[in-house]
Amino acid sequence: MRAYPGNTADPATVPDQVETLRRSFGLRRLVLIGDRGMLTDARIEDLRQYPGLGWISALRSDHLRKLVEEGTLQPSLFDAANLAAIRSSQFPGELLAVCHNPLLAARRKHRREDLLRSTEQEFQRIQREIGRRTRKPLTATEIAVKVGRVRNRFKMAKHFRTRIRHSLLEYARKAAGIEREAALDGLYIVRTSETGMSAEDAVRGYKQLTRVEQAFRCLKSVDVKVRPIRPRAERRVRAHLLVCMLAYYVEWHLRSALAPLLFQHEDLEGWQAERDPVAAAEPPQDLQRKKNRRRSEDGLPLD
Repeated sequence: MRAYPGNTADPATVPDQVETLRRSFGLRRLVLIGDRGMLTDARIEDLRQYPGLGWISALRSDHLRKLVEEGTLQPSLFDAANLAAIRSSQFPGELLAVCHNPLLAARRKHRREDLLRSTEQEFQRIQREIGRRTRKPLTATEIAVKVGRVRNRFKMAKHFRTRIRHSLLEYARKAAGIEREAALDGLYIVRTSETGMSAEDAVRGYKQLTRVEQAFRCLKSVDVKVRPIRPRAERRVRAHLLVCMLAYYVEWHLRSALAPLLFQHEDLEGWQAERDPVAAAEPPQDLQRKKNRRRSEDGLPLD
């Protein structure tokens, strides 16, 4: 375990951890998995300098949009499947696994429409207020302040065109921009330097980050509660973190050993290696049976 000062940015820890892994475990071949915030474009360029080092990450939405605009990413790719492997000159020497999730697309569409309607309702409220203020009309500055609050609240400024004058507010949706964003609904791209890897394995590898997220939830919330960190001396803070990591390690082993008595899959890794990496996860039959019966295969009550 390595602890860094609190003001250390996540991407800055990557090169140091690469060297630590090599020295500690004698690894010649290493593949890092990181989200878009950890393995940024700049960090990936740095990683290219390390021989025997690969990575799996994901593209940002602006990169995805460029692939659509240049024609590399076509909607017809998903006529028969929800996953496709493509190449692009923008990302030489990389495999791009393009995923389309209809459920995610529907959620994003619903969310965007809800925010657009809410923004319009607030603009209409401001217009009504402008209409009532006949004795002391609202100035352009006062209207702009109110409009700014709405923009900050719903984050939909990019989708509206506004015209503000003394005692006047006009607005309209930017239809073209909304359509361009809607074209990306449900799409995400996993990128990897491992060109010999299948698109399915690349996506499965990236989704293993959920285990890291679960570990952090265990450390930070109801299980271990690493915070608040009350010591002030550096050595005591490190000792506190070490004890919490050991507690999590024990908790992980207990969950693994007691899996038959818990509401969890007993062969999670095997199930994840076989299921569709893009489609919404359906609980396996044995786990669903445990939930319905609330008992193990041996008839013991579950917790």
